[in-house]
Amino acid sequence: MSTRDTKGLSRRQMLVASGIGVAGGALLASREARAEGPRPAGRNLPPGRPGRDYQPVVVPNGSKLPWKLVDGVKVFHLVAGELEHEFAPGLKALCWGYNGRVHGPLIEAVEGDRVRFYVTNRLPAATTVHWHGLLLPCGMDGVGGLNQRAIPPGETFKYEFTLRQSGTLMYHAHHDEMTQIALGMTGFFIVHPRQPHGPKVDRDFALMLHEWKLEPGARRPDPNAMSDFNLLTLNGKAFPGTAPLVAKTGQRVRIRLGNMGPMDHHSIHLHGYQFRVTETDGGRMPESAQYAETTVLVPVGASRTVEFVADEPGDWAMHCHMTHHVMNQMGHGLPNLIGVKPEALDEKVRKLLPDYMTMGQAGMGDMDEMGMAMPANSIPMVGGKGRYGGITMGGMFTVLKVRDRLEGYGDPGWYENPAGTQALSAEAAELVRDGIDVNGDPGVLDGGA
Repeated sequence: MSTRDTKGLSRRQMLVASGIGVAGGALLASREARAEGPRPAGRNLPPGRPGRDYQPVVVPNGSKLPWKLVDGVKVFHLVAGELEHEFAPGLKALCWGYNGRVHGPLIEAVEGDRVRFYVTNRLPAATTVHWHGLLLPCGMDGVGGLNQRAIPPGETFKYEFTLRQSGTLMYHAHHDEMTQIALGMTGFFIVHPRQPHGPKVDRDFALMLHEWKLEPGARRPDPNAMSDFNLLTLNGKAFPGTAPLVAKTGQRVRIRLGNMGPMDHHSIHLHGYQFRVTETDGGRMPESAQYAETTVLVPVGASRTVEFVADEPGDWAMHCHMTHHVMNQMGHGLPNLIGVKPEALDEKVRKLLPDYMTMGQAGMGDMDEMGMAMPANSIPMVGGKGRYGGITMGGMFTVLKVRDRLEGYGDPGWYENPAGTQALSAEAAELVRDGIDVNGDPGVLDGGA
């Protein structure tokens, strides 16, 4: 091709025409398609309906934002304000959120929908709403001072755009982010694909991860904390306040995990199953890029989606595998007493402090069983009641409950383990049969040596 022949050609035309590579042309074409959206410019698709166009998402301990249809546009109303929120029984605080909730209600819509949000500010400070991960006009992006004037207290602003992608997305305040996100101003924005991807799911859960600094006795979380968060939550709840995820044996389950911070990534582990990581906040992953895991890392500011078939009944733990993220307030700032022998110390100290009890010499697993008086507005570091005793975890912990038979999706209670499928105390005859000397050297077993 001569120099003259290239005059008037765009860069994309030159790349394709010169044979620089099909991949380069495809990449540019993909970017152009993404900018234009999955529909002809200026044309909205018919509003997607729950049950007809998508399987509605389940929000344990949470809620969804209602909408109404006005001239083909889905209209929503978000109200930012202060509220009292209960993290777990006995632990409450004044937080900031939307529509009276922490976290804000889940927004659910369909690719191609035209959506309109009225945002009313009832906070004592200005705010905005950023639609995290959504492709939209710059002026709707919601960064205070950059894209718009911040919404003053008492005012209502309008955001409107067409949904140009699908995926597990989020929304949050983007004005004085350190304060407002830390106090709870986040939520999910789920956009279902117009044409469903992959196998149909039966149960579709959404869990927002968050961390807080709430000192015992305090009425408000500390938004200035940069480390040593002492309260870790799923959908605003810390165990034992978290609701279980309930599914029937054989159902296909999707779990959407969102993390708006403030500071830490979370390594979410599900017991009893291998799942496939199928989606990031960038959308559905090609099947060839999906991969099997039992633990998925959810970075700050990102979402991850996993899917699996619930083929094994039982009560299965799901939790952050960072061990300090499965404890509550009273597990932080304690002296290390492992191995300490207090002997007569308790008796001596009780002459001054009648309720004194030395604890932590063998760990904190029994703290919930000690019956000690707790400071005002605080809960033990670990502990919820399980079928077989105390569950020595708190914070970012819940239970996937899979059952062969269900009557609705309420909590079915604890799982009844079939005979021969549960760890029990070993009988003496069994130890003798298998040559196990509990007082001897375990190294004498040579089968694998």
